[in-house]
Amino acid sequence: MLKARVLTAIVMLAVLSLALGVFSAPAWIGFVAIIAALAGWEWAGLAKWSPAIRIAYGVALGALVAFVAVASGLWVQSVQAAILAPLLWCSVAFWVLLAFPWLVRRWPLGQGVPAALVGAVVVVPTGLAMIYLRHVDVAILLAAMAVVWVADIAAYFSGRAFGRRKLAPAISPGKSWEGVYGAIVAVELYGLALTRLFGIELSTQNVLLGAMALAVLTAISVIGDLFESLLKRQAGIKDSSALLPGHGGILDRIDSLTSTLPMVACLVLLLTG
Repeated sequence: MLKARVLTAIVMLAVLSLALGVFSAPAWIGFVAIIAALAGWEWAGLAKWSPAIRIAYGVALGALVAFVAVASGLWVQSVQAAILAPLLWCSVAFWVLLAFPWLVRRWPLGQGVPAALVGAVVVVPTGLAMIYLRHVDVAILLAAMAVVWVADIAAYFSGRAFGRRKLAPAISPGKSWEGVYGAIVAVELYGLALTRLFGIELSTQNVLLGAMALAVLTAISVIGDLFESLLKRQAGIKDSSALLPGHGGILDRIDSLTSTLPMVACLVLLLTG
C-alpha cells in the first residue's frame, strides 16, 4: 500500500508539473475538464446513481467546465468575467452559507436533482478556478494550492502530536481542534515566508487583512475536507473511487481545493477588476 501510494504521488506530481508548465491554454482546459469529469463520476457514485447515469453526469460536468472556460475567453488573452464570476461566487456562497449547516445537521445527499446541483456547484467552479488562476499566473494557482497542502500536512502532524479534542467525531474521528490550530499557524507562517521570499512590503492593515484571509481559507479548506468525509460516510465508502492507487479518488485529493480555489479566484477577480 505504501509503495503504491508513493508511486502514485510521484506520477501525479509529474503529470501536474508537466500540465502546468508545458500545456497550452486549450490543452490545460481539456486537462482540467477531464479531472472535472472524473470528479463528477465519483460524485454520482456518492449519490448512488446507476453506472450509466454516473458516466453521463461526469461527462456533463467536464463538458460544462470546458464550455464555460472557452466562453469566458480563458483560452485567449481577454477574460469575460461576467460569464465566469457568477459561477465562482455561487461556489463561495455555498461554502460560506450552506456547507457548515450541512455538516452540523448532517443532511443526506440524496439521489435527486439537489444532489446533481450540489455536485455541479462543488466541481464546476473548482475546475474553472484552476483554469482561471493559471491563466492569470501559474504562481498564484500553485500558491493557492500550497495553502491547502500546508494546512493538510500541519493538521496531520499537529493533530498526532497534540490532538486531544475531536473536531467532528461523527464525521471524521481522526481530526482534532489542535490539528486545525496547527494548520492555521502553519499557513500563516507560509504566508509570511512568501512575502519575505518575494520581497513584498505590506502595510500593517494589509498584513492583518492577509492574515485574516489565510485563516479563513484554512478554515474553509477544513470544511471542504469534512464535507466530502460526511458524504463518504453516508454512502458507506472509504474512498470516492479507486482511480488513484493508495490515494483513493479524485475527490479525495481535491476535497479541500473545491472549497478554497473558487474563493481565491473570486479574490483575484476583485483585485484585478
